[in-house]
Parts: sequence; structure tokens; C-alpha cells
Amino acid sequence: MAAAIRYALSRWTALCRYVDDGHTEIDDNAAERALRAVCLGRKNFLFAGSDDEGERAAAIYTLTGSAKLNGLDSELYLR
Repeated sequence: MAAAIRYALSRWTALCRYVDDGHTEIDDNAAERALRAVCLGRKNFLFAGSDDEGERAAAIYTLTGSAKLNGLDSELYLR
């Protein structure tokens, strides 16, 4: 019980912020899901072959990510 109380007290500021602001999310699952593709891409870009190929892959990744954020079909957007 003491460990649970210490845990809550160490995060008291964030808890108060959550209670005061109705727009604040209780967890960060949405942000973690959005960043998962970035982490996977970063691992894959290590094997791009050259700096130029890595930059091209990053540019395509940026375009497809921007299209997805704007609700567009990324394949159609690239065409």
C-alpha cells in the first residue's frame, strides 16, 4: 500500500493537471502508437545502403506520414 501511495504522490502534479483540464489524456497510448512506426523506420534506415538512399527513404517516409496525418491515401498521394 505504501508503494502505491508513494507512486501517486510522485505524480501528483500530473494528476492535478489531468483533473483540472478535461482535454488532457490519462495515458499516452495514442502518442506511443504514432511513434512506433518512427522507431521501426529508424531501425530499418540503418540498412539503407548509403546516405543518399537513407535520405530518399526518409523523404518518402515523411510524405507518407504527412498524407496519413491529413487523412489521405498515402499510395495515391505518392502517385
